[in-house]
Amino acid sequence: MTTLTVTARSAADLAADVLVLGAFSGDERPTFAAELSAETTSHLDAALEALRFTAAADSTVVLPAVPGVRAARVVVVGLGAAPTGEQTLDLAALRRSVGAALMGLKDAGHVAVVAPEATAAVVAAVGEGALLGAYRFTAQRGTSEAPTPTETVTVLVAQESDELTAAVDRARAVCAGVAYARDLVNTAPNLLYPQTFAESVAERSEGSRIEITVYDEKALAEGGFGGILGVGQGSAQAPRIVSMAYSPEGAGTDVPHLALVGKGMTFDSGGLDIKPANGMANMKSDMAGAAAVAGAVLAIAELGLPVKVTGWLGLAENMPSGTAQRASDVVTMHNGMTVEILNTDAEGRMVLADVMTLAGEKGATAMVDIATLTGAQVVALGGEIAGVMSNDETFRSDVVAAGADMGEELWGMPLPRSYRKVLDTEVADIAHKGGPAGGMLTAGLFLQEFVPVTDEQPIPWAHVDIAGPSFNEQGPRGFTPKGGTGFGVATMVRLAERMTTK
Repeated sequence: MTTLTVTARSAADLAADVLVLGAFSGDERPTFAAELSAETTSHLDAALEALRFTAAADSTVVLPAVPGVRAARVVVVGLGAAPTGEQTLDLAALRRSVGAALMGLKDAGHVAVVAPEATAAVVAAVGEGALLGAYRFTAQRGTSEAPTPTETVTVLVAQESDELTAAVDRARAVCAGVAYARDLVNTAPNLLYPQTFAESVAERSEGSRIEITVYDEKALAEGGFGGILGVGQGSAQAPRIVSMAYSPEGAGTDVPHLALVGKGMTFDSGGLDIKPANGMANMKSDMAGAAAVAGAVLAIAELGLPVKVTGWLGLAENMPSGTAQRASDVVTMHNGMTVEILNTDAEGRMVLADVMTLAGEKGATAMVDIATLTGAQVVALGGEIAGVMSNDETFRSDVVAAGADMGEELWGMPLPRSYRKVLDTEVADIAHKGGPAGGMLTAGLFLQEFVPVTDEQPIPWAHVDIAGPSFNEQGPRGFTPKGGTGFGVATMVRLAERMTTK
């Protein structure tokens, strides 16, 4: 993991491999946030004018041997128009721009980034963008040469303070969680399956305030977890449920208890309703929800937030075999409901439903489930925006706002009561899916049946479908690399923080 620090050192004097400067666009030429010598500013102005650089948001240019600075290279990243009047700096754009600068660097062990403003929010955004842009996945390299990682990022400010140090510490914790989630998603499915996923989480949690509990196939059978067992019964790799329970020091009974439930299909072939070959290529990423939960709980524990949080990972592999689940099977869930299986490739909701019931039994007062659940989410919202459904409008708004705070875009979707009838069946309590229309919404309606009830009222619950933004099949953009994105980690950390202020 790249080291992140903050200092009041001069941008000109720091001996870094690369100096990153944010440039604001103007009527005539970009305006830099850093205090630079006249010689340096004049050189930059001339070079950027010759390159026709307008400082549009997310644009970057690399300039070697800039006079007046010790760094060998200067990267100028466009921030768009400078805020005026009561406008504030666009933090989401700042994260993306700094991330884009770091993403494109090679052979840069030490990178210094000038913060446009010396506020905690701006320094945090700079740090987050830099760390996320510096991410590289190298764990599976054999004889080929791995890209040189950025070892240190230094955020340069006008004056140091405890508040800025705290902002950097928080950015480091959140980005470590995102990086871990990305690593899990990017790991090949022959290396990451339910047992090794559980082992990895246990290893990463050592020395923290996180208590790990693993439910193996024997415990799942004894507990009547028919949903997850049915999904995993066609695979040689047995399913697991992992609990990651974090409790702050001195927590009393009045402390909120947030359950984070993640879908963890370590590989999804579709089962007997097998996917086409081109639809299976990236199905190692079907555990991105569980990966995001794991990363979020680790970050929350490192930050020591004063809220109880339990991460629940539903881990299984969906494979075709002589023992695999069939369409038209009827499964008894952990809560006693019977479910008719209509398509074995709609397996994630069965895993989530069992885990949601268990989370309720352990005292959750609010719940978020996060999953790569439906192709309908991608059709509706594309590859960068997650869909959010909820039984509580205020809680849904909190989840959406938490994402906005961290530069992750989520969009509220309805759960129409009139659509519930498509889940009716003559042979069981409920069918596990509806028809092709409104697939994202009917999946949410199915999950709503398993929301825990306290004092005869369902607890606040939100379902986050990340089928699109969890995995980037295209080229890098902003701080988002190709492959696993870690989407959802930052949102869940921020949601836990917001719960502590209410």
